[in-house]
This record gives sequence, structure tokens and C-alpha cells, in this order.
Amino acid sequence: MPELPEVETTRRGIEPHLLGQRIERMVIRQRRLRWPISQALPKAVEGQQIRSVNRRAKYLLIEVGSGHLIWHLGMSGSFRVLQDPPEPQPHDHVDVHLQNGAVLRFRDPRRFGSLHWTTRNPLRHRLLAHLGPEPMGEDFDGAWLYARSRGRRGAVKNFLMDSATVVGIGNIYASESLFEAGISPVRPAGRVSFTRYQSLADAVRAVLGRAIAAGGTSLRDFTAASGEPGYFLQELQVYGREGEACPRCDGQVRARLIGQRSSFYCPCCQR
Repeated sequence: MPELPEVETTRRGIEPHLLGQRIERMVIRQRRLRWPISQALPKAVEGQQIRSVNRRAKYLLIEVGSGHLIWHLGMSGSFRVLQDPPEPQPHDHVDVHLQNGAVLRFRDPRRFGSLHWTTRNPLRHRLLAHLGPEPMGEDFDGAWLYARSRGRRGAVKNFLMDSATVVGIGNIYASESLFEAGISPVRPAGRVSFTRYQSLADAVRAVLGRAIAAGGTSLRDFTAASGEPGYFLQELQVYGREGEACPRCDGQVRARLIGQRSSFYCPCCQR
């Protein structure tokens, strides 16, 4: 599933093409995504001007005159901005036709994505209201992680991937951040010190920052809105590198299941 860097890369890719444009019409060819798309949505956005393209966690928030589109890529969703759009393919479910003739096309082969409409504050929508802080924001730091982790016996990796702890960190970036901070992914969250959580918060920001700069990580379906793949895959230190030499020591990268997900780490560097 695309994580925060992939969604942010998508946001940055489509934003210049959308800002200030009016929506001439929206065509929905498949309403049955993760949740059904409202039949009233095309009429609600017709003629509306796009004012902003933001992101909250893994959701894209497209503000138009009377409300917000809340869009989630799901496991395989992607956008393309097309100046001369070809005929839609079977998995091209939504087209947003803009005043300048361009089309924002949403493709989702697995149909785990979603599209919602709200005329209220989008941050109070049921999907967003209970999310934790943004990892690149001022509210996220070692003190927050330390306070929230007290008394928790579960693995710190699962704690880090909990969207109520911090948003947008999935399996890839959790493994990479814990490696950079030198923390074992299986260590109980409540047994990580304040100082080490400070290091982990810094590592999260650094890893995500590099991933965004590289355009995300292309695993399976993800490509940016331009159609280009993300290149952070080439910079991964431990994820997917089971059996290879640790980039920091003489140890060997290992893999184990934590919370039913493959986790990669160096048992020598990470304690």
C-alpha cells in the first residue's frame, strides 16, 4: 500500500495541474470502490474551482468552492494528468475534466481506494478525525512518542505503524526508521527510553524526507502522477534485504514476522 511519501509525491505531482482550474464535469465509471461513491458527487463539484490540493496522512484533500474531495489511493490507486486522454481502460474508474481540457484520471485495479465528499471541515470526517500527528509536523517528536508508549508491551514497530501514534508510516518506512535509530523492531514500546525515542523521531523525519525527495518507493503498483517510478527503493537499507550484509556492521539483515508483516532488521545494530 502506498505510504506517506508516495501520497505526498502524488500530491506534488498533480497540484500544479489542478490549482485554479474549474471542474467541467466528473465521470464515474465504477462507483464500487472500498466504499461506494455517492451518485450525487458529479453534480456537487460541477463548475467548482479547485482552491487547494493538500494531504492528511495517506488521504488527498482537494478543496473546491463548496467542499472537499477526500481521496485515498488504497493498495493500487494512481492518478494521471492527461492532456489528450486515451480511451479509458477497465480499471480507470474516475475522470475529472478540467476547464483547460486536461483530465485527472484515477486508476485502481484492486478497487481498495476511496472517494468521499464533504461540505464540512474535512479534518473532522470520520476517516480523519482520530488520526495522530503528521510525522513532519511540529506535534510529532520524541516526547510525544515516549509519553504515548508508557505501559505498552507490544512491539515498537507496531506502535510506530499505529495511525493514532503517527500517520503515514507503513511497513517499509517503519523498518527503515527503526534501523536508522538503532532500535530493535521487537522491543516493547514501553521499554524504549526517552532519548531513543528522540532519535527515532529524528530518524522518521529523515527517512521520509529522503523518500519524498526520491519520489517514493516503487513496490508493485506505485508510480508517481507523472508515470515515473519512485527511486527510494535503491536507498533502502534493510527492507527486503534479508540475508544481505548490514550496511553498518559485519552483521546480516534478518527478517521475521511482527504483527503478520515481514520486518527487516540487523540484530547487531538494533537493540
